Amino acid sequence: MNLKKQALSGMLWTFVQQFNSQGIGFIISVILARLLLPAEFGIIGMISIFITIGTVLIDSGLATSLIRTPDADQEDFSTVFYFNIIGSIVAYIILYFTAPLIAKFFNQPILVNLTRVFGISFIINALTIVHYTRLTQKMDFKTQTIIYIPSIIGGGILGILLAYLGYGVWSLVWMRMFQTFLSTIQLWIITKWKPSLSFNMNKFKYHFNFSYKLLLSGLIDAVFSNIYTLVIGRMFAPAQLGYYTRANTVIKLPVDNISGSLNKVTFPLFSTIKNDNERLKKVYKKILKMVIFFIAPILILMGVLATPMFRFVFTEKWLPAVPYFQILCVHGIIYPFHSYNLNVLNVKGRSDLFLKLEVIKKTLLVITVALSIPFGIFGLLWGIVISSSITLFINAYYSGKFINYSGLEQIKDVLPALFISVIAGSITWGVDQVLIGFEMNDFIRISVGGLTGVISYGTMAYLFKFQSLHDLKDIIKK
Repeated sequence: MNLKKQALSGMLWTFVQQFNSQGIGFIISVILARLLLPAEFGIIGMISIFITIGTVLIDSGLATSLIRTPDADQEDFSTVFYFNIIGSIVAYIILYFTAPLIAKFFNQPILVNLTRVFGISFIINALTIVHYTRLTQKMDFKTQTIIYIPSIIGGGILGILLAYLGYGVWSLVWMRMFQTFLSTIQLWIITKWKPSLSFNMNKFKYHFNFSYKLLLSGLIDAVFSNIYTLVIGRMFAPAQLGYYTRANTVIKLPVDNISGSLNKVTFPLFSTIKNDNERLKKVYKKILKMVIFFIAPILILMGVLATPMFRFVFTEKWLPAVPYFQILCVHGIIYPFHSYNLNVLNVKGRSDLFLKLEVIKKTLLVITVALSIPFGIFGLLWGIVISSSITLFINAYYSGKFINYSGLEQIKDVLPALFISVIAGSITWGVDQVLIGFEMNDFIRISVGGLTGVISYGTMAYLFKFQSLHDLKDIIKK
C-alpha cells in the first residue's frame, strides 16, 4: 500500500473509531449524567491529574521514539515493554502511598480508596502500550477500532448498571477499569505480539535519549494542563468541578473526533516525509485548514445553542455548565494548532526544543492562573483561552521555522473559515431568538437552529469555493 492510500485508510479508520467511540461514549455519559450528580463527576475530576501523571511516567515518551524509528525490531519493542511494566509498578506504589495526601488536599476522604483502586489501571495500561504503538506505526487503525469499540460498550454497560444500582462515583471508576481490561485482553489476542525475554540496554539508551525530554515535557504538560482542575477542585465545591469537566467533555466530542482523529494519523504520516520540508508544509497546511473548516462552525453553533442542548441532553441540573462550555469553545477551536505544530517538532527529532517550549508555556500558564484566581471561576476559564492563544504563536514560531510556515500565515489561512463560522453562528442566534419568542421547546430549538447553521455555513463555503470542501470530496471519492 503506497503512502497516500495508507494515509487515507488511516484517516478513514481513525474517524470510524473516533466517531463511533465518541458517539457511544457520549450516549453513555448522557445516561450517567442523568443518574449521577455533578459533584460525583467532580470527585473523579480531582484525581484525573494524578492518573494523567502516572500514565505519562509509564510511557516515558518511548512509544513516540518507537514510531519514529523505521527499523525498530523485536528487541526494541521488548525492551520498551519491560521498562513500561516496571515504570507502571513504581507509579502505582507512589500513588498508593500518596492517596491520603491527595484526599487531604481536596478535603474528600473518599479519594483515598478511589485513587488506590483507579491506580491499578497503570499496570493494565502498561501491558498494551507497545501493542498500540506497533499498530500506530503500521497505520493499522482498523484493528484499533475493532478493539476499542467493544471495550467502551462493555465498560459503559457496567458503569450504567452500577450507577442505576446506586454505586455513585464508584460506577465511574469500575466503568473505566473494565474498559481498560477489555481492550488489554483483545489487544493480546488479536495482535498476537508477545515480548521476547530480552532487554537491550543499548537500545533502551537510544530510545530514552530521545524520549526523556518528551517525558519531562509530558510531566510538565500533565501537571499544568490539569492545573485548572486542581485549582477548581481545591478552591470550589465538587459540583463546580463537575460542571467544568462536563463542559470540557462535550467540547472534546467534536475536537477529538476531528482533530484527534487526524492527529493520530499525522504523526506517522509526517514521519515518512520529515526530510521533505516543502511536502511536509503542504500536507500540514491542508490538514490544518480542513480541521478548522469543520471544528470552528461546530463549536460556534454548539455554543450558540448550548442552553437548550444542555437542558435537553443532560437535564436542568447541568445548566450551570453552559457558560463554562461557551467560554471553552474558543479554546477548542485553538487546540488543533497546538497539536499539529508540536507534531512537526517531534518528527524532526527536536525533543529538546519540545521540552524548552513546555517550560516557557507552563511558566506563562502559572502566571495566567495566578492573575485569574481573583476573578473567580470565570476568570480562570477566560485565563485558559488567553493562555492558549498566546502559546499558539509560541508553538508556531518554532515549528514554523522548520517548514517555513509562521503562526501568522497559519491564522491567515484559516481566517475565511472562522469568518463564515461566525456569520453562520450569528444567523443561528437570530433564528433561535425568534423560536424563544414563540416559546418553542428545546428539541425544536436545537433542530431548527442546528439546521439553519449547517445550511448557512455550507452555502457560504460552496459559494466562496472553499478548498477544504473539495479536499473532503476527494477523500470521500478515494
